[in-house]
Amino acid sequence: MFERKSLTWPILLAILMIVGVVGLTIGWILLNVFNAISVPNQNSSVYWILLSVGSIMFVFILVGIVLYLVWIIQNINLNRRQSNFIDAVTHELKTPIASLKLYLQTLHRRPVEGEQRIEFYRTMMEDVDRLDRLINQLLDVARLQQKQADPAPPEWVGLDEVIRHFVSELTTQNSIQQEQVKIELAPCEIFAHRVDAEILVRNLLENAVKYAGTPPAIEVALTYSDGFATLSVLDNGTGVPRHLRRKIFQRFYRAGDELERKQSGTGLGLFLVRSIVQRLKGNVRVTDVPRQSGSSFVVSLPNARLRTT
Repeated sequence: MFERKSLTWPILLAILMIVGVVGLTIGWILLNVFNAISVPNQNSSVYWILLSVGSIMFVFILVGIVLYLVWIIQNINLNRRQSNFIDAVTHELKTPIASLKLYLQTLHRRPVEGEQRIEFYRTMMEDVDRLDRLINQLLDVARLQQKQADPAPPEWVGLDEVIRHFVSELTTQNSIQQEQVKIELAPCEIFAHRVDAEILVRNLLENAVKYAGTPPAIEVALTYSDGFATLSVLDNGTGVPRHLRRKIFQRFYRAGDELERKQSGTGLGLFLVRSIVQRLKGNVRVTDVPRQSGSSFVVSLPNARLRTT
């Protein structure tokens, strides 16, 4: 795994190279100006030409060094996020598999009856669901990164119906009471692939459930105006600092040390949200929740209409 200090040497090297290029440029300019002034007028034009050509070349070299620095930093950060992703996936796979193995070994070695047996089955089903969600998320990312077009044509998808389905599913999976999730949904449809709408809604809601406070309080609203559907998901968690509100949508990005993090995850959920929103030519933003802690994710999507029943 790349440590934070691994950025020091590329940055230091680039700074030294930039200082060297700037120093050479200044020396080159002064030398040619001095020679152009010192020699007779008929020969000074040569130095002025050299001064112009050399200055342009130095500018190109300087720009190349700066681009190199940016590229190196981006790749180091990407490798660091990929390393965190591997740690996260390893943990997400190992934990439920170890739990399933323990319960199955217990059931195999001795008889388990009554309420304890029911509790074993319930826990194993939760572990299977956790593995299923992880695999589906990885498949969603692979699907989005495929270059070929989706074979299924887009259709009018009832966004409010998709939201109700996943709210019901996630509250059941996470033992959240119905009164802890407030929903206010307009009967709105968007023209999109159904799977895209499902990935978008599921990951937004999973993020809200994961980072909500204790007890959780989540608000989901869907409105329609002038051909745009606006979906907002609010939670009562700690919120997202302003300097991280762009980074959280990057692939594999998760704040903090993967081995010390309390929340599970792979850093792909919000990346999927942003990717789907971009495919649908919409926009997504994160804001603070008025008068309380938490964050508000607001998604605006075009090609929408009210459903008439």
